Amino acid sequence: MPYILALDQGTTSSRAIVFDLHGRPVAQAQREFTQHYPRPGWVEHDPVEIWETQLATARQALEQAGISAQEVAALGITNQRETTLLWERSTGRPVANAIVWQDRRTAPICGALKVQGLEPTVRAKTGLVLDPYFSGTKLRWLLEQHPNLKARAASGELAFGTVDSWLIWNLTGGRVHATDVTNAARTLLFNIHTLSWDPELLEALEIPAALLPEVRPSAGRFGETDPALFGAAIPITGVAGDQQAALFGQACVEPGLAKNTYGTGAFVVMHTGAQAVTGDGVLTTLAWQLEGHPPAYALEGSIFIAGAAVQWLRDGLGIIERSAEVEALARSVPDAGGVYFVPALVGLGAPHWDPYARGLLIGLTRGTTKAHIARAALEAIAYQTADAIRAMEAASGLRLKELRVDGGAAANDLLLEFQADLLNAAVLRPKVTETTALGAAYLAAVGAGMLSVPEVQARWALERRFEPRMDPARREALYAGWRRAVERARGWSSA
Repeated sequence: MPYILALDQGTTSSRAIVFDLHGRPVAQAQREFTQHYPRPGWVEHDPVEIWETQLATARQALEQAGISAQEVAALGITNQRETTLLWERSTGRPVANAIVWQDRRTAPICGALKVQGLEPTVRAKTGLVLDPYFSGTKLRWLLEQHPNLKARAASGELAFGTVDSWLIWNLTGGRVHATDVTNAARTLLFNIHTLSWDPELLEALEIPAALLPEVRPSAGRFGETDPALFGAAIPITGVAGDQQAALFGQACVEPGLAKNTYGTGAFVVMHTGAQAVTGDGVLTTLAWQLEGHPPAYALEGSIFIAGAAVQWLRDGLGIIERSAEVEALARSVPDAGGVYFVPALVGLGAPHWDPYARGLLIGLTRGTTKAHIARAALEAIAYQTADAIRAMEAASGLRLKELRVDGGAAANDLLLEFQADLLNAAVLRPKVTETTALGAAYLAAVGAGMLSVPEVQARWALERRFEPRMDPARREALYAGWRRAVERARGWSSA
């Protein structure tokens, strides 16, 4: 049986997993790398360290699997999406550290572009909002740091890429400068309707077109690895940003199917079909494109604080010693006792997008215990997810069929029970929860012609299904209380 090598380049670590063609993990390796914080609000990575840790994990995973590169039929890449890199084409050397998606240094550039009236154009063409989160303003900032960089960029001496492009460049020995549609869609520079770099946006952000990678479908041929890296050339046939890869790994390939990744934050993504759908409070993005096929679109909601709320209970309040203790503590009471926790510790994400919101605990009485607060923290994760999904349903006209879940907090049964109750829809936890890497592997298998999309669907395996059981009147009463609490948290720091 042929194997697939998936490279999962994340924000804090590089991972590699070897899968068989049934989607079963055979071996994996992971290495953390350094986070650089040169100033408040700035976050950087060393591009060379990203490449070296990713290469090392790939070699280690192959060694642990006991296989050679000749037995690997395809390689897939998934990555932290909006992180921005700039390097010399002639040497492959970065001209600066990578600016990470979390970095906020380009807020003034975004503000100036909004004053110029560019945001409606950005929204219409890219599905995004003008925010430092995305790559385009990071790239502009880099080019403005040194007087000669813009001229070098315009002359074709420099190359821009998100992390996938950087890995492809290095894997192919500098022969291929490419990205896929999902990563291009997160740059503020790519028209998600024409599937091309947009001249008007490039001009507005002062980005020379000569910098940009070629945009290709997510599943298709990107090139081959340099034989010197692994002992033989491996075809690179699948590339997607991490959240889109997770959507594919969860086999959410039909409109109305959605996944939520419960990590430090949470990312809700709903497949909306062949048409791009725009909605209030949620982003429009490309789900993926398979070679020879039209693209699929999705709606995305970014939730800033999910598992981090539990970490705050542990580290900030000392209510628990270990995060794993939160479920038992929360289950020790029948409900939250009227307590709501709005975890706006860094503002609120989708669908509110309020950077001035702040965290709030409300509904406290003399009878409130730490168990009620723990339960309110878990429920807050589910409430925020419900907010995003309700916005997606309103925008798309689609009713959520079911929510497929992954990420660390997806191990919490109480959270998923409450999530099903709030959504009035089934919540499904798969057997393989490494869905980001699995999605990259499946895209590579499809791109190499080894699997079809129906075969990917057939390989998705259920571990547990959570069905809604809550009385509808109680559901709406609880949700109304949550909305009241959110309104009290909004705009707090500017008040």
